[in-house]
Amino acid sequence: MFWADTRPTHRPAARTLIAAIAGVAALAGADLAQAQAVVVRSTGPSAAQYPQGRKLPASAKVTLKAGDRLTVIDKAGSRVLAGPGNFVMDSTVSRDQQGASRVAGLMTGTAAPRTRTGAVRGAPSAARAAAAPTAPDSIWYVDVSKGGTYCVSNPTSLVLWRPNRAEDASAKLTGASGKPVPVTWKRGSPLRQWPTAELPLTDGGVYTFADPVGPTVKIVTKFVSNVPADELGIAGLLADKGCHAQLDVLANALSGGAPGGMR
Repeated sequence: MFWADTRPTHRPAARTLIAAIAGVAALAGADLAQAQAVVVRSTGPSAAQYPQGRKLPASAKVTLKAGDRLTVIDKAGSRVLAGPGNFVMDSTVSRDQQGASRVAGLMTGTAAPRTRTGAVRGAPSAARAAAAPTAPDSIWYVDVSKGGTYCVSNPTSLVLWRPNRAEDASAKLTGASGKPVPVTWKRGSPLRQWPTAELPLTDGGVYTFADPVGPTVKIVTKFVSNVPADELGIAGLLADKGCHAQLDVLANALSGGAPGGMR
């Protein structure tokens, strides 16, 4: 036997609660819509006011002087602001679609599986190897020619990138233990897997990369998780962690320099 529930319901109160929840959701959506911009490169007299990594709120007003040049990413895409002038960070400005396409390619690049020789699959063709490289083709690669602080999304498969791929190369990585670990590249390949077996990565780890034909640089690794899927989210993450080396890669792509030396 089934019994009908004859208890009275408080419909007005229920409607009020639903309306309140809807209002909160609307406000949350509005907050998400108020996207901020991230400065990925800044040069000129106002560089100190708008340093690399600075976040600007939506509809922020930017005042630049003569000689200023500001490259930013926001929800609407990317843009380069050149002074003198006053600018508003909104979606009404024409965006650099080619730059956005280059940045999207940088975001999707990840470390490839390691081969027996320690290189990474997908090595460039002879024609590409002959081109003058300018920057890695993924923000998740470590540029050993410059070093810096790098956000690492996958500590088990970090990739080292070198600009000069014309010849075989040998270098050394040194961590906290002080014991150097050899790192080699085959001619024609710019990529090499980080030697995790001999030198495991740590969050906040500091490493020295010594190249006999190049400068000795410091590499700092910061682990990140829950990496955003959009360009603005990733740029914001890099800015929060101080991973300016990767912001430089984004800026190079936005300024017209194609990854890996291709134009």
